[in-house]
Order: sequence, then structure tokens, then C-alpha cells
Amino acid sequence: MLRSLQIRDFVIVDRLELEFEAGFGALTGETGAGKSILLDALSLVLGARGDAGMIREACERAELSAEFDLPADAETREWLEQQQIDVEDGVLVLRRVIDRGGRSRAWVNGTSATLAQLRLLGDGLADIHGQHAHHALLRGETQRRMLDVLGGAEATAHEVAAAWAAWQRAIEALARAEHDSAHIARERELMGWRLEELRGLAFDSAEWASLEQDQSRLAHAAHLLEGAQQARDALTQVEPGLVDQLERHAARLSSLAEFDAELGEYAELLQTAAIQASEAALGLGRYAERLDIDPGRLAAIDERIARITGIARKYRVEPDALPELLAATEAEDQRLQAATDLAALRIEEQAQAGRFREAATRLSAARRQAAAALGREVSEAMQSLAMGGGRFEVMLEPAPEGSAHGLERVEFRVAGGVGQPLRPLGKVASGGELSRIGLAIQVIASRDGGTPTLIFDEVDVGVGGRVAEIVGQMLGRLGADRQVLCVTHLPQVAAQADWQWTISKEVHDGATLSRVRELDDEGRIDEIARMLGGVLITETTREHACEMLGLRDRALVNPPAGAGSPS
Repeated sequence: MLRSLQIRDFVIVDRLELEFEAGFGALTGETGAGKSILLDALSLVLGARGDAGMIREACERAELSAEFDLPADAETREWLEQQQIDVEDGVLVLRRVIDRGGRSRAWVNGTSATLAQLRLLGDGLADIHGQHAHHALLRGETQRRMLDVLGGAEATAHEVAAAWAAWQRAIEALARAEHDSAHIARERELMGWRLEELRGLAFDSAEWASLEQDQSRLAHAAHLLEGAQQARDALTQVEPGLVDQLERHAARLSSLAEFDAELGEYAELLQTAAIQASEAALGLGRYAERLDIDPGRLAAIDERIARITGIARKYRVEPDALPELLAATEAEDQRLQAATDLAALRIEEQAQAGRFREAATRLSAARRQAAAALGREVSEAMQSLAMGGGRFEVMLEPAPEGSAHGLERVEFRVAGGVGQPLRPLGKVASGGELSRIGLAIQVIASRDGGTPTLIFDEVDVGVGGRVAEIVGQMLGRLGADRQVLCVTHLPQVAAQADWQWTISKEVHDGATLSRVRELDDEGRIDEIARMLGGVLITETTREHACEMLGLRDRALVNPPAGAGSPS
């Protein structure tokens, strides 16, 4: 449940700290005192959008924080663990800050969070029913969604929407293939010629480097041979050759090293040079022997290179990119083949249609069950809400063609009294009737949900008298196992609450501020009396308030000072 709410510099609230109790609580006060501001603040903490206009005049930022008990469901705990949000003592603290620049920041237990994360978490913490919720019930989308929630079919509804989208994609693919088959066939024919040419080339990027190297060697074979032979001859063939000279000078220095050891080092260097020169001469000889100077081989390589470069120019790519072009062409050919495989596309379309029908059939079954239960329970509630003989039904009109929403259209219908026909909700219900029916639906929906905190913002508009008392009793029954908060103008509703706060406006240092006061028993008597009688609180209105609160004896023993004077 909601434990506390802290508000700072929000609209006309400067600083406010509220501690909430379990059960059914009523928030009352004069019109414009700021009752709904508390719910707006809580909505922001739960991820609603906000802007700089919500910041109190002359302040830089608004700060909001709410503390909740950690819900018992495993899904919430698993989500918190996935987001790496620590939870201590079973408490969740949601914090939101909005600055003058319109920038919004949020945290969950000190960990930075996005608004999407706040909304996702908030959905499991509190359910807020706003002032205009009754009018939203007139929209088919709202009716359908509410029925799916009551039937526990939200996941199935999402599955149906996804299956419908996949089916439509399959239908479009088949239609395109049927329409474009001739064009694609011509395109594949042209692509077939390209594939034949590229595959016939039998070329890979490694071959290109080898061809370039072989062509360079063969084209300059005569010069290579001449250079290798001249170098070999200079080393060993002429008299005296370089190797012989190096060996002779090395021997001479070696003999002189007897008189100066330093010459021995140079003798070794010359001997090493002689050895390396001799090895070079042998290598050059072998190179000259194996050097290929076959003109036929060079001509074949030139022809191969010319063919490769010609095809590369034709397709406007570099020669070494031809293998990639072949792979891309093969992939595109396979794609076009699949796109024009009408038999395969028809099979896929039928398979997707089957998946949609299967999911939609399950959704329809859940909706039928939920529709029967909702119709029965709302009809029963209408008898207590001054609509005796009235009936409420959820009509499921078949839509055999199907849609993203399933195989039927959902419509709430109502008959206001005995003998009246069922007609769409918006065409039958008056403002008061719509409020009563809407409240009954919301209470039933909330009762069947798992959200631990339920908040109603003036949802009792348009009702009064005995009906208002019954509305209060309905909310009170909800509060037996759930935390219920209700902003109300009706004393009959407030009197049914387990606890009550009053919200008022006052002017301080030239600024209008909203104040919240927790009421004790005496305070509740005065507030209920004000709600009953307006500005003047008389003994009669006070006694009536005591009766409503079940505190008549206290009123008689402790009559209010100055009863009958302006409060």
C-alpha cells in the first residue's frame, strides 16, 4: 500500500508530508482547495508526464516522493532484480524532480529510472480512476480493454494483435508476388545471365593477387634473368671473383692478427661476408635456372587478367570485389525466388491465418466469460444505485473478417429500467446514470484486480442522497482488503471512510497555498457538517453529521461552542 507522500513546491503546495493508513480514506474540502493536486502529484511519481508549469510560482523545481510497501507478487520482485534496484525492508521509494527547464528526473530506491520504468512499476502499485473516467467508458477502445483486463486476457489480446500483423504481412507478400511475378521473372532472367557469367569466371580474390604477381615476373623475365646472372658472375665466375677476393683478404688479415689481435676481428667479418656472398651466388644460380620466360604462359595470364577486368568494368566494381558481387547476386536471386514462390507464400499466409484464428478464438472465449460476469454484477449494482429494473450487458458483435482486436466488437449496452431495450451506453445513460454505471464498473474492475492501492478522484459526481451512501458503502467494502483513497464532495461517501483528511487554501506572504489536515473524530463531525450545510454549521447539521458517522452521543455530550455561527 501507499505509506507516505512528500510534496515540495508543486502547484500551490509549498511543503507537505502525508502518512497514509490502510482501509478507506476520504479527502474532502472546498472546491478549488487543491484536493486533486495530491492525486496529480502521485500520478507524476507513478510516471505521468509533467512540465515546468507544475512548479510553484517563484520556485526552481518541484520535488515529489512516495513510499510504497513492496507488492507480494513475484513479477514485481523479478523486475526489480532485473533492473538491479535494491529493496530494503520491503519498501519502495519513488522520487521525481521537475525543473524550470522542463527536465525531469526519476529514481526508484535511489537508482535512476526512466518514466517508462516508473509507469511499469507504478501499474502494480496504484490504480488511479480520474474525474473523467466515466466519459472514457463511452469509447469502444476503453470498453474492449476493460473487458480484457477483467477476463485476464491482456496477454492474449497482445498475442492476437501480433498474429494479425503477421497475417497481414503474409497477405501483402502474396499479393505483391502475384502482382509482380512477371516483372520479377524478367529480373531473375537478367540476374541469371549475371550469375552464369560470374560463376563461369570461377574467380576468387586470392587469384587476383597471384595473377598480378605472375604477370609482373613474366613480363620482365629477360631483365630478371640478366640481372641475376650478372650478379652471380660477379661473385664467382670472373677472375678474380668477389668471393675469392674476400677469402684471400680474410686469410691475409688472419695471419697478421698474430701481431695485432684487432685485425682478427676484421678477418672474421671478411670471412663471414665471403660465406654470405657464396650463398647469394648459389641462390642466384638456382633462381636463374627456374625462372619461367615462357611467352605462352605470359599470354595466358594477360588473357585471364583482361577477362577479369572486363567483367569488373561491366559491373562497375574492382576486380577483387567480384566474389562479393557473386555472393550478393546469389542472395538476391534466392530472395526473388522466395518472393515469387506463390505456393510457399500461400502456405505461409494460411499458416499465419491459422495462428491468428487460434489466438482470437481463445480471446473470444475469455471475453464471453468476462462479459457474462460483468453484465451480471453491474446489473446487480444498478438495483442499489436507484436504477431498479435496469440491465447492463456486454455485447460481443461478431466480426468474422477479424481485426487486430479479435473476432468481435465489444460494446457496453444498458437498459435504464423495466421494459426498456438495451441500447449503447452513450445513447441511453444520462449524466447521473453514466456516473453510477461507470462507478459500478470501476469498483467491480478494481475489486477483481490485484493493485494494492485504489484511488478515486471525484468519481461520485452526479450522484447524491441514498445513492451516494451506497457508493460510499461500495468503496468501504473495497477498503476492507485494499487501500482506497477517494476525493469526494459528498458527505455520504466521506462518512463511510475509515479516516479522513481535509484540504484547504490559505494565503501566506501573498502566496496562495494548499494545506492538508488529518481529522480526528471532532474534526470529522465539523467537516461532514460543513459538507451537509455549507458555511453555517448548525446543531441540526452537526447532529446529522454525527448520525452519519455513528458518533451522535459525542455530539450531545460535547455540543460545539457557538453552534449556528459561521465556522
